[in-house]
Amino acid sequence: MVKLRLKRFGKKREASYRLVAINSDTRRDGRPLEELGFYNPRTDEVRLNVEAIVKRLQEGAQPTETVRSILRKANVLEQVRA
Repeated sequence: MVKLRLKRFGKKREASYRLVAINSDTRRDGRPLEELGFYNPRTDEVRLNVEAIVKRLQEGAQPTETVRSILRKANVLEQVRA
């Protein structure tokens, strides 16, 4: 199963995350199928490739709870339902 999850990168105590599509049995920082966006929790900066995310969700990818809340704030989930 494909999941949409966050992949950690950056220095110690200065983490940033990439939103990626990855197989559910792959480790957190393993090789992703596709990189879909960026999230910086320190500055709340979010950059998303909305078309690719909608495509992955329509194909059946399941977002984690954290990714689901990021997508809800960016109003991406409403585009999938429409």
